[in-house]
Order: sequence, then C-alpha cells, then structure tokens
Amino acid sequence: MGGYVTNRMLHSAISMMGLIILVFFLARLTGNPTDLYLPIDAPADVRAAFSHANGFDQPLLVQFQHFLTNLVQLNFGNSLRLERPALDLVLQAFPTSLMLAATAMTLALVIAIVAGSLAARSPNGVLDRFVNMISLAGASLPNFWLALVSVLVFAVWLRWLPTSGTGGLAYWILPVVVLAVRPCGLLAQVVRGAMISALSSAYVKTARAKGVRKRIIVFVHALRNAMLPIITVAGDQASGMINGAVVIEMIFGFPGIGRLMMESIQYRDFAVIQAGVIVTAAAIFLLNIVIDLAYALLDPRIKHA
Repeated sequence: MGGYVTNRMLHSAISMMGLIILVFFLARLTGNPTDLYLPIDAPADVRAAFSHANGFDQPLLVQFQHFLTNLVQLNFGNSLRLERPALDLVLQAFPTSLMLAATAMTLALVIAIVAGSLAARSPNGVLDRFVNMISLAGASLPNFWLALVSVLVFAVWLRWLPTSGTGGLAYWILPVVVLAVRPCGLLAQVVRGAMISALSSAYVKTARAKGVRKRIIVFVHALRNAMLPIITVAGDQASGMINGAVVIEMIFGFPGIGRLMMESIQYRDFAVIQAGVIVTAAAIFLLNIVIDLAYALLDPRIKHA
C-alpha cells in the first residue's frame, strides 16, 4: 500500500507541475494588466513605473522564475484589483465553494443510491422505468439552463426562494439542487446497473435461500459489492462538480472561488488567477488520491496492478 500511495502522489506532483506552468503562461495571454489598470492617456513614465513595480517589465522567463521562487514559500503575491494577498482571497472564497460542492455531492449520492437500488430490485418494472427516465433526463440537462429555469420558476414566478446572494438556508437550496441534478442522474444509472449485476450473483441467491431479509440483501450485501463503479464515477463527478460550481456561483451570486476566478480573469489579476487554479487543483488531486485509496482498499488487486 505504501508503494501505491507514493506512486499516486508522484503522478499527482508531475501533473501539478504541468498545471503550474500552464496557468502562468496562459494567464499572460489575456493581455498586459497595465492597459487595464491605468487610463489610456496615462504618461509613459507612469505606465513604466506601474509595470516595474509589478514586475511586468521583466522577461517572461524571469517572471516565471520569480513566481516559482515565491510559490515554494506559498507566496502568490498581492491582488492588483483588491490589493490584498492573493492566497488570503482564495482561502476566504474556497470554503464556500467546497461546502456547495460537498453538499450537492452528498445529496446526489444519497438520492442516487436509494433510487438506483430500489429500481434494481425489479428491473423493467414501473419504478425502474420511472427512475431510468428521470435519471437520464437529469444527466442530460445543462447546469446553466437548469439554473436559469429554476430562478425563473421558484424565485421570480412563485417567489418561494431568493434569486441570488447568500444568507440563510433558503439561499443554498437552488444552487445545491441545480448542482446535484446531473451527478445524481449519472450516479443513479451506475448504481442501478451495478446493483442489478450484484443482485443476480450467487452470494445473493445464497443469502435469499437462507432467509435474509430483502432490505438487508440490497442495502448491505449487494450495495457493498457494487461500490467500486459507484466510487469511480462519484470521484469523477466530485472533481467536475468543483469546476461546475463556477457557473452556478456566477448565476446565483455566490461568493465562492468560481466567482472570484471569473472576476480575476476579467481584471487580469494574475496573482489571484494563479492562486485560485493551484489551490483548486491541489484540492482535486488530494480528493483523487483519497478516492484511489478507497478504491484500492475495496479491491486489493488494484494496488498490485
């Protein structure tokens, strides 16, 4: 297991280094911040002083070398727009995005496991067809469309929920539900397929012959053996959900990492862009390692592969 963990961490470190290089150079493709933060008629000496103060007058490779040196010390620099340490801004916004994604993922998993397991008990039955239809629809709906429709129906027409912002529990309902719909649909399909296979296996037939209660067979014996594909898809969806939260945060006015990143790109705030991407990527890499470890624990053959 130790070798497996080391191997996974080494692969993640290599991917992280590639991402750091990409985010640094791609951010600079958005243009020179000097043109955005100073008036168009600013004197040349003022523009030169601004560029020099922020290191924009240095060759790109020199800027990258300074960036890597500071990164080792977890110093991402200050935000040009807000004049605060970029890492502080990211760490302030990140918990909101993390809570939004974690709540939505938990909701999606609970609904998918219950609905998929119940549907698998009677393949091609009424409940199975209903779950199949709803889950396929949920997996196909784009997040941004569903978010706009939900705002129109529940906030504008019915006035049950707020349109945007943060505050009490009511502000979380629409963003969480909208973000959970797509992974819930995909996971319900996976749970259904895995459970149908598990329920037709020999050990389940043996348990039935011994008189074990049907609910225990489904939610204890069969579900445990169906967890491998569920964990795989749930891991992919959890990683994608953090990225998908960007659109949801913009539509619902959530003060998370997604909205911060979009505003930073708009204002060419390189320090915040770099800090946001690297912190988010580190969280996703850590999540993937945890999922891989869980996968290896459930199936010991994997760590020897």
